[in-house]
Amino acid sequence: MAETLPARIDRALYSVRNARTGTDVVRGEQVRDVATTTDGRVKLTLLLADADDPTLAREVRQALEAVEGVVAVRVDVQPLSGAAEAGSTASSAAGGQPGPKRRDPLPVMGQPQSAAKPVAAPTPMAFPALGRIIAVSSGKGGVGKSTVTVNLAVALAKLGRHVGLLDADIYGPDIPRMMGIMVAPPVENEKIVPPEAHGVKLMSLGFLIEHDQPAIWRGPIVMKIINQFLRDVRWGRLDYLFVDMPPGTGDAQLSLVQAAQLAGAIIVTTPQEVAVGDALRGAKMFERVGVPILGVVENMSWWESPDGRRLPIFGSGGGARLALELGVPLLGEIPLHQPVREGGDSGTPVVVSAPESAPAMALASIAERVDST
Repeated sequence: MAETLPARIDRALYSVRNARTGTDVVRGEQVRDVATTTDGRVKLTLLLADADDPTLAREVRQALEAVEGVVAVRVDVQPLSGAAEAGSTASSAAGGQPGPKRRDPLPVMGQPQSAAKPVAAPTPMAFPALGRIIAVSSGKGGVGKSTVTVNLAVALAKLGRHVGLLDADIYGPDIPRMMGIMVAPPVENEKIVPPEAHGVKLMSLGFLIEHDQPAIWRGPIVMKIINQFLRDVRWGRLDYLFVDMPPGTGDAQLSLVQAAQLAGAIIVTTPQEVAVGDALRGAKMFERVGVPILGVVENMSWWESPDGRRLPIFGSGGGARLALELGVPLLGEIPLHQPVREGGDSGTPVVVSAPESAPAMALASIAERVDST
C-alpha cells in the first residue's frame, strides 16, 4: 500500500532534530496542529523556547517542502512555555514517540467546514493604576496613527488628566521624536522611570535602542517587551494610558490584548478605500478578542486651499463609511495642515504649537469625546 501524505509528513518531521533537546521536534513535543489539504498544502505550529535556534523553523519548512505531494508549507511559530519545555524534556528522556498533534484539515474550497475549535489564550490582567488603557490602531502605515495618538494624549493632559503614552510600535518607535525626548530613561529600584513631555509620561523602545537599530524579533520577544512596559515602568496613577500600535494585526496587537484588559480601541484611517479596507480588518481583530471599538478617526480628510475651498485629496467619506459598518461613532475628521507635520518632526504636537488651527481644534474635540465616553 502506498504511503499516505500525512505519513510522509510525519516521517519528515521526525528527521528534524533540535540541538537543545537532543531529539527531533516530534518527540520533543514542539509540533502542534498539523493540518493538510487535499491539494498538498501543509500548516503547523512550531513551539520554540527562548534558547532554541530560530532557524529550526526554517529546517522544518524545508523538510516538509521536500516531501512528495507537498505544494506549500506554512509554519506558525509560538513560544514554548516553561511547563511545555519540562514536559517536552521528560517525554524525550522516556523515549516515547507521541507523534505530532493534529487538528482538523485546512479549509478546502467547495467542501463544508466544521465549526472552529476555541483556542485557550492567556487571561489579560487588570492594571487599575493605569486607568483606561486605549489602543490606537490602523490597518496600514502612513495614515497618521502616531500623530493622532500623540495629540490625543497631550490634549487630554491639557484638560488636567493624568496621561501615559506607551509606544508599542516596536518596529517603528517614533513617539520619542514626536514628543521631543530622545534620552534613555533612568532605572530606580528595578523600575524604569518614564520621561515626561507636554504633561504626558512616555515609554518607548526608541529610548532603549540606537535610532538606526532594526528590531528583528519574533513574537515571544514582542510579548515580553509589551509586558515589561506595562509592569516594569513607574507610571504612577493614570487616568489614561494610550498605546500606539504598529499597523496591521500582528504580534503586538495580540500581545497587548492578552496582557492587559483594554477599555477600548480607536481606529485611525484616511478617506481612501485602501486605507478603510485595511482599517476594517484591524477593527475586526479587536472585536474578535472582545475589545470594544470606541470610534473611528479620519485623518487627512481634506486640504483647505488659500481661497478657502476644501479639497478632498484622498477622497471623502471613508471614515464615516467605516464607522457606519462597525456601528461606532465617527469621532472626528482632521484636515491636512503643514503645522501637523512640522510638530511631529520638531517634537511639539500641533495641539501645543498651533492650538487655534483646524487640526488642533479637531483633535481637541476628539479628546473631549473620548473623555466623555
